[in-house]
Amino acid sequence: MWRWGIIMVENKKLETINPIKSSFSSEQDMFTSLSTSALLAKSAVPYSHRRVADNYVIIKRIYKFQAVQSRITNAEIALLKKYDFNTLEYSTIKQINDELMYLKKWSASNNPALRKDADTLIQIRAKELKYIVASRYSGITNEVYNGYKALERYFEEITKFYSRVC
Repeated sequence: MWRWGIIMVENKKLETINPIKSSFSSEQDMFTSLSTSALLAKSAVPYSHRRVADNYVIIKRIYKFQAVQSRITNAEIALLKKYDFNTLEYSTIKQINDELMYLKKWSASNNPALRKDADTLIQIRAKELKYIVASRYSGITNEVYNGYKALERYFEEITKFYSRVC
């Protein structure tokens, strides 16, 4: 992120200062956000998340997602909207990290309906991620909406961490 500095004296522009690098670069912000995804993967991950992550990573390593993956259905979109979640294409890294925290809590809930929905939501997210990675396409080309990177990092870190632990 760049800022331009202009020196003004008595409402007259004297000179323009060269661009000054902001204290936060987008690469550093992305690293920090993706590190949050990695930390989420290393703390009390439900079995359903581990199962979905293992499935995703194994398919990614073996097939590299050359086959066309299906998009999510309208019923799955309705379930996402029920919990006020955007589709993965319209999600930021921070939104996905927040969702992952909620899904982890809900998977350990005493409410069986909430547990079932949490498990279904993580499967929907994996399905969306498979589609985005397989087609190398995102409906939004804006760099802000790259929540899929956080989800992919979460799945990869779960697989790495729990394969060593178990």
